[in-house]
Amino acid sequence: MGVLPPDVEEVLNAALVCEFTVVTAAGRPVSHPMIPLYDGEKLYLHSSILFSRKLAHVRENPKVSVAVTDLGATHGDERLKHRVTVQGDAVLHEGDIHQEWQRILPLWEAKEPIVKMFFAKRVALPLFWERVIIEITPRRALLWEGGRTDAPPQVFEVSRV
Repeated sequence: MGVLPPDVEEVLNAALVCEFTVVTAAGRPVSHPMIPLYDGEKLYLHSSILFSRKLAHVRENPKVSVAVTDLGATHGDERLKHRVTVQGDAVLHEGDIHQEWQRILPLWEAKEPIVKMFFAKRVALPLFWERVIIEITPRRALLWEGGRTDAPPQVFEVSRV
């Protein structure tokens, strides 16, 4: 068990897509579809460096959220009807854009096994593989049990030991 409630973790681990929300310099929220990767402590997203406004927004305001709101994101699994949002603080790992992100590659391959084949052929798409890790430390999780967004969510504050 990780730092998030089990129902939240189960949805994050199953979801192939989430809505990653950042706030622009003008104060407007902008959401991007991303692949959520969770290691039991932190959430990880990754982004190509090409034309990535989301990275600029995180630099300006590291307060972000990750939400899974579409049942299709969890393959329509009826056990995972919950809707979740995780609010947290993001840090960009922009050191070596060719190598550093590979530390989360096992999480990505576990979620999307086809990535192994594409990674093996990475020389064909070199710019795609220049990536930055977005590491999110969860502060709060919201859970809408059974996907019932007509009722208030359960709110879980994430404690740090």
